[in-house]
Amino acid sequence: MRVVPIACLQDNYAYLLIDDRARVAAVVDASEPEPVRAVLAREQVELVAVLATHHHFDHVGGNEALVAAAPGLAVYGHRSDAARTPAINRLLDDGDRFSVGAIEVEALHVPGHTLGALTYLAREADDARHPRDGAHAWAFTGDTLFLGGCGRMFEGTPAQMHASLRRLAALPPGTRIACGHEYTASNLRFGAHVEPANAQLAERAAHVATLRATSAPTVPGTVGEERATNPFLRTDVAAVRAHVGLGGDADADEVFARLRREKDGFR
Repeated sequence: MRVVPIACLQDNYAYLLIDDRARVAAVVDASEPEPVRAVLAREQVELVAVLATHHHFDHVGGNEALVAAAPGLAVYGHRSDAARTPAINRLLDDGDRFSVGAIEVEALHVPGHTLGALTYLAREADDARHPRDGAHAWAFTGDTLFLGGCGRMFEGTPAQMHASLRRLAALPPGTRIACGHEYTASNLRFGAHVEPANAQLAERAAHVATLRATSAPTVPGTVGEERATNPFLRTDVAAVRAHVGLGGDADADEVFARLRREKDGFR
């Protein structure tokens, strides 16, 4: 299994998920068709599936053009988005599984950013023997979990979003996180505002600044990195709770809600 990030629009990422042995691929979040077609041609693989993490146009705007060029292409999305995701023809519920060549994909329903948001957890079939650290797995999180941050709640509640993030945080620490936007630098600035004494966060921010100085992508990250540096996954940490003015016995969903409201206005 090989994953190729594809820069789209202003700051979006699509991802080509490739089985090199079968020479087939799926694209996650095809916001526009041209960059996807260019990478398919460069990699010389056949597109067999489109995976939509949610219905927003900047993640599905290329679906119809890709299907028009390849009738019969499988287009996956959550069942609740059947009327909102262009060209969708494979409706998924939480825990549903399917294959792209020898790559096994599991759909995780993670409502909050939208009510039908999905994360796609992918690994090669013969990597099922490596479940402990997740080093062979990828999680395509769309706009639910960003590197260093999380998406806004356009349709869900704080409790829903927080539950979804905690579910992703419970994945093995080596699981690679491939998110929908290049927001990492600004997210880490907010993280440093929340936890100024977090040395791992400062180290990660410096590394990200080096990458962005050459316009290199910051994706992927790992679940382990997120647990250590993403304030939205650290609502049980005393420093994070103190930052939002809540103590150790406070409801974790309220800690998350206060953080998200603060982040909405952070510049």
